[in-house]
Amino acid sequence: MATASETTLVTTHNESGTKWWTRFLDPSERTLAVLLLMPAALLLTLIIVYPVCRLIWTSFQNLSLTSGVPATFAGLENYTLVLEDPVFWETTWNTVLITLITVPGALLVGLALALMANLPFNVKWPVRLSLLIPWALPLSFAGLIFAWFFHSEYGVVNDVLRRLGIEGVIWFNSANWAFAAICLTIIWKTSSFMALIILAGLQTIPRSLYEAADVDGAGRLRQFFEITLPLLKPAIVVALIFRTITALQTFDIPFTMTRGGPGTSTSTLAMYIHQNTVDFLDLGYGSALAVVMFALSMGVTAVYLRMIRAKG
Repeated sequence: MATASETTLVTTHNESGTKWWTRFLDPSERTLAVLLLMPAALLLTLIIVYPVCRLIWTSFQNLSLTSGVPATFAGLENYTLVLEDPVFWETTWNTVLITLITVPGALLVGLALALMANLPFNVKWPVRLSLLIPWALPLSFAGLIFAWFFHSEYGVVNDVLRRLGIEGVIWFNSANWAFAAICLTIIWKTSSFMALIILAGLQTIPRSLYEAADVDGAGRLRQFFEITLPLLKPAIVVALIFRTITALQTFDIPFTMTRGGPGTSTSTLAMYIHQNTVDFLDLGYGSALAVVMFALSMGVTAVYLRMIRAKG
């Protein structure tokens, strides 16, 4: 015969089990949130956290597939080589310069396109479609198209210049002209992305604000600077964050247009990483370069987020 203490223990155990099962079937908001977020968290761990951790670990190793030697721990040796590598500094500067030129350029062009697309057209879908086409084109395809546009012999740009009585330019034999061609291509390709985000922001601005401004006698320019631009700041910041991160990872367009030439004058950090990991099969050094680019991207994102928090 069970004692009173044993009966109490069994009852308590059954109640706790029933309570757990009831909590699972009828969870609280916090438990439900955890259950719903758990699959996404596991997926992010598999596709983001593990590869990043693996990348960082590989960057501390001497791992070259052409040496035939097993990987060995190298400590900070790869990072020391990165800091002493002149090609790393050149490609990093090229990447930063592309970012500083193309991000503001794409923002200005995208803002103008978004304002045009937001005009009260009777039929709006052709205008919206024209914004989608550059964005939908693959980056490498856009690079090949503009490589043909800027070709010195049969390119469209030189043909137009000759018809205007201006001597054609050998675009890809000069570092400056090749860099300018790449920046123009990137601005054309990415401005539509900026325009789509800004257009979404324009759609959220109430028309009543412009009607009130018309009653007060405010002109279009004043309405733009006092109503449109301030209310577009959240959309612009989001566009800048996404565009800056992708600009720091620029690869496809310079690769298809110039292969980094002449020399390494148009080579980017992403192209240098590709060269070391895919061409030279030096995974340790290439991983160290990739970690530097990852840290640079996260640093820029942190600056943007801090600016948003400060303004908020």
